[in-house]
Amino acid sequence: MCNLVTKEAPDFTAQAVMPDNSFAEVTLSAYRGKYVVLFFYPLDFTFVCPSEILAFNSHIEEFQARNCELLAVSVDSQYTHLAWKSTPVKEGGIGSVRFPLVADLDKKISQAFGVLVPQGVALRGLFLIDREGVVRHAVVNDLPLGRNVDEALRMVDALQFFEQHGEVCPANWRPGEEGMRPTPEGVAEYLGKHAA
Repeated sequence: MCNLVTKEAPDFTAQAVMPDNSFAEVTLSAYRGKYVVLFFYPLDFTFVCPSEILAFNSHIEEFQARNCELLAVSVDSQYTHLAWKSTPVKEGGIGSVRFPLVADLDKKISQAFGVLVPQGVALRGLFLIDREGVVRHAVVNDLPLGRNVDEALRMVDALQFFEQHGEVCPANWRPGEEGMRPTPEGVAEYLGKHAA
């Protein structure tokens, strides 16, 4: 598994099903100037995957308010993505998801991001990419372990807080809380105020 944090995200161009159910070519580098949460999931029409996709979809306004776009990727084709979107949620589908579902049929994107497993599907990798195209956060879950959308939002907030204030975000930091100056004195001051 490669470590992409601090490196430029591998660029790709691939077919996707868009929010309006049209097919379009999506290029990752076209999102420069915005933050991107790029997340991989194993397959359409499976079990944990729809819960994650619907959870991200229900928070899309919160991501967009942070100038952050969502992109989901699996090794399915755009046609399978569309069939899954066209299937009602009560029947195992995902309905009208409002972010692109990217097709990685040749598995090159999953391989480039280091999440492809020998079974030929992607682990649940999530990559937070900044406005310059650099990966700033990555987390990879095994197939049975769903992700926490609130934590993905918290990481976007933490990155933006650092960019705006130059202060780092300590453990369990939340928006509205103070950061920590990245100096020995700043750490001592912070820990002196917040010692358990």
